Amino acid sequence: MIEQIDPNNAWKDLRENPNSVLIDVRTNIEHKFVGIVNDSNLKNKALLIEWLTYPNMEENKEFNIQIEESLNSLFSNEAKNVNLYFLCKSGSRSNMAAQYIKNLGYKNCFNIINGFEGELNSNQQRGFLNGWKANNLPWIQN
Repeated sequence: MIEQIDPNNAWKDLRENPNSVLIDVRTNIEHKFVGIVNDSNLKNKALLIEWLTYPNMEENKEFNIQIEESLNSLFSNEAKNVNLYFLCKSGSRSNMAAQYIKNLGYKNCFNIINGFEGELNSNQQRGFLNGWKANNLPWIQN
């Protein structure tokens, strides 16, 4: 079971704890056209690693290798003990990715509730009701 964390608490730990990193598992297209977390004030830059690959939304067969290589380069021998915060559009893919990585022996995996864009509001729009954007946390668009 993956611990669920709200975006504000995740952001607080990412800013204050040098042994933490954000892993954004959305597709590269989402990163480009929807935006990404502004990590300019973080010690560890966000990892942008697709869980499902666009356009077929098939599981990224290199996901575990990409995660392990990235985390080992940041934290070397301590990689399996740092806080890993997983983010996607709504919190679903990131929860699956976090569970997958936890099963590989990473101890502190967290899923950011409602993801980057959050749930749909009454106008069928994301980014206003909940999630990273709705909490007015730092983000940028390429």
